[in-house]
Amino acid sequence: MSSTGARRRPAVLVAYAAFILVGLSTGVAGVLLPAQILDYGVDKATVGITFFTFSAGFLLAGITAGGLMHRLGTRTALVVGGGAFVAAALYTAVRPPFLAFVAVQVLAGYGIGVLESVLNAYLSELPGATTLLNRLHAFFGVGALLGPALAAWMLRALPWTAVWLVLALASLPLVAGFLLSYPARALPDDGRDARGPDPGVGTGDGSGSGTAEPTTRGSSTAGGGLLGTAVRQPAVLLAAVFLAVYVGLEISVGNWGFSLLVDGYGQQAVLAGYTVSGYWLGLTAGRFLISPIAVRIGLTPAGMTTACLTGVTASAVLTWLSPAPVLASAGLVLLGFFLGPIFPTAMAMVPLLTSARLVPTAIGVLNGVSVVGGAVLPWLAGAIAQGVGVWTLLPFTLALALAQLAIWWRLARRVVPG
Repeated sequence: MSSTGARRRPAVLVAYAAFILVGLSTGVAGVLLPAQILDYGVDKATVGITFFTFSAGFLLAGITAGGLMHRLGTRTALVVGGGAFVAAALYTAVRPPFLAFVAVQVLAGYGIGVLESVLNAYLSELPGATTLLNRLHAFFGVGALLGPALAAWMLRALPWTAVWLVLALASLPLVAGFLLSYPARALPDDGRDARGPDPGVGTGDGSGSGTAEPTTRGSSTAGGGLLGTAVRQPAVLLAAVFLAVYVGLEISVGNWGFSLLVDGYGQQAVLAGYTVSGYWLGLTAGRFLISPIAVRIGLTPAGMTTACLTGVTASAVLTWLSPAPVLASAGLVLLGFFLGPIFPTAMAMVPLLTSARLVPTAIGVLNGVSVVGGAVLPWLAGAIAQGVGVWTLLPFTLALALAQLAIWWRLARRVVPG
């Protein structure tokens, strides 16, 4: 390992630990909801307001993270994000009044959103970014898998607020890790600049062949500041829409897959629960496994993304046409496996879509807009299922998969000259 790589290794490891924490906070949420509903004496719809306040904070983080990195530096931006999450978790742990509990989710969402955006931006600038980012998001999956078990075990003897206290205390070493291992600014020191891509993030045409070349990039200082410049670039907007559809698909299947298997296929609840866990496990495994295999066989990130999108579409068709519950379960697990690498690989390719100075801001925009898709599209899937039938989840999923392919076809043309 080079001396530069050795210096970066602690920062990468702290990033992985941070994403386990983010996954834990996501994984415990669903398990804690019944206890929170009982404690506050509210219904499901009322407690669901917290989803929107959290998303508002996350979106705010996405559109401000780039500015934070440019004004305060990578290290301080991470400390701001980590500190915001610690403060929100500690306040939640003291069981605030319900209105305050709803409001503090804005701070929690902001903290998580800053951490995700800054860490994605930092790793996207390193050599081998595609593999690094796939591992980063795979560790989110590890945390999301461990979170429900941790929360269920703690709720056997402790109130739900104790779970948030543990999350707050676990975050403190991470904040210290940010201070000790991250540079003040995420400026490349290996000769990269806005004129060329990271050699570890090469791309090609949709078939996986071709040479890595950057697109024409706009000035990062033209009018309106960093955010205004970033959102005026068609490639950034296309990538944001692409990830909004991706996250909407991912969460729609994760949220409603259980209902589909139980109500649509008559599967037993226990087996349906195992299938949904298998879906998330498949997503995590895909992030750990597909990228290294693609590198080994010489497939570029763009080619790998095309292959995964094709796999997602084929899995959606397989699940929809499956006559037996066991085949539908297998289709959902396979769907998760192919979904896994798409989000982190898209993040890794952002340096090929815009100037180096705009990368943190663009990644923040992508991250923030993605949560909008993750809120609106699952809600729409549920509304359609309520009015027509839960079977509609599968054609809905297929429609989103086809939309992803169509958007990706246009986006890939902006990465590599025709």
